[in-house]
Amino acid sequence: MTISAIIMSSKNLVDKMNEEMQAMVNELKLKGVIPGLAVLLIGESPASQIYVRNKQKRAQSLGFNSKVVRYPQEVSEQEILREIKQFNQDDTIHGILIQLPLPKQIDPEKVLNAVNPEKDVDGFHPVNMGKLLIGEPDKIACTPYGIMKLLEYHQIDIAGKTAVVIGRSNIVGKPMAQLLLMNDATVTMSHSKTNHLAEIAKTADILVVAIGRGHFITKEFIKPGAVVIDVGMNHDVKGKLIGDVKADEVAEIAGYITPVPGGVGPMTITMLLYQTIISAQRTI
Repeated sequence: MTISAIIMSSKNLVDKMNEEMQAMVNELKLKGVIPGLAVLLIGESPASQIYVRNKQKRAQSLGFNSKVVRYPQEVSEQEILREIKQFNQDDTIHGILIQLPLPKQIDPEKVLNAVNPEKDVDGFHPVNMGKLLIGEPDKIACTPYGIMKLLEYHQIDIAGKTAVVIGRSNIVGKPMAQLLLMNDATVTMSHSKTNHLAEIAKTADILVVAIGRGHFITKEFIKPGAVVIDVGMNHDVKGKLIGDVKADEVAEIAGYITPVPGGVGPMTITMLLYQTIISAQRTI
């Protein structure tokens, strides 16, 4: 098959941002501040364990004070809230991350809302979501933020373009739509229950897919030359990591496409660390 799309790898951008962040951390250390990131990990989910390990590895490589607090699956909500309160009051911690998903006895809304908005480096707190909605973003959900950086790096012009976002989560879909809107795109939000989804997707100059279904998006969804951003992280029957987009056939039609892995995923961790550094800078 002939692949015509430009592959939007994030590797070079991540390397570039790592250099920039390293310089920022070194400058902070000269002023006696070490960026501190606290991660709360509950249960034994293999995917969560891998994510947290990757986050910690990246944080430590930049010289962060990185703490991971692990809890058994049956931990009480009160204990998690108590831990968050301690980190909120700890001046050496500038970012607090609650690794999702949480076990059923813990209310995610209550837990995420307990984090000090200034330390909410994931960008999920209602205060930070609200700031984004009124066009005055502070902490931004890391995956959409990373996607915007990726579009900028690959010199994708957003203004005036038609963008379609498939997926309506607070983590990706809603903040993604708002960021595109703030950058002068005309945005349609859609999801798994949208009628005529393929027809709507085919209007997109920029298509962001976060539907959580492996290889759901085929060439029938793609406008020729479109920019296709695949947020999906799924596993096929053989256990191989795949995106929401059937990349081999979509790449024949699209102008740009993000790979899975190596596209959006590394940017999410990068923006988490970046926002922790920004929080640390504000303490000086």
